[in-house]
Amino acid sequence: MTIAVGGFGLSGIPHNLIVALRDTGVKDLTIVSNNMGVDGKGLGLLLENQQVSKVLGSYVGENKLFAEQYLSGTLEVEFVPQGTLAERLRAGGSGIPAFYTPTGVGTPIAEGKEEAEFDGKRVILERGIVADLALVRAHTGDSEGNLRYRFTAKNFNPLVAMSGRVTLAEVEHLSEDYLDPERIDTQGVFVQRLVVAEDPVKDIEQRTVRTREAV
Repeated sequence: MTIAVGGFGLSGIPHNLIVALRDTGVKDLTIVSNNMGVDGKGLGLLLENQQVSKVLGSYVGENKLFAEQYLSGTLEVEFVPQGTLAERLRAGGSGIPAFYTPTGVGTPIAEGKEEAEFDGKRVILERGIVADLALVRAHTGDSEGNLRYRFTAKNFNPLVAMSGRVTLAEVEHLSEDYLDPERIDTQGVFVQRLVVAEDPVKDIEQRTVRTREAV
């Protein structure tokens, strides 16, 4: 299966759904996500359990196991520029099969892809992403699946939610009333399953502190 997962690093990741996916033991997954979390946390849990065969992502710098599996040839990686990844998810969710972009022209990203020229600018063809399953995390949801995110935890979650044939969302707060239509980030039409997040802990990739200066 191809599974798209929201989050950026550890911010906004659907932690409970990732743990549930790990516990199924399912193998040979293709994961679409900005990155694979860190060792022992987030999507790193799936790597530790040898459940992932391919990754489409933008960044690999925070996960040593990810790098080791890639360099050893046990994990296939398709690097996707971050903006291109976002647009591929949006396109897939919007029913757009492919689009042209100048990003990646003349680099290894363009290898094997159709190339064209518009107004004198070279572009490459990128395919929209439609995932079999999408996993997202939201701050608030209602019974219709409408979602609202909080601050930077919004990141890739709305785009991932659009891209899934079936989308599962974990929410920190389940509203008894319908959300204000003017304040909905992901419409319920994109969400098929809804669960309340059981673990409220939000991990931080790198915690940096400094001595507070006396005033």
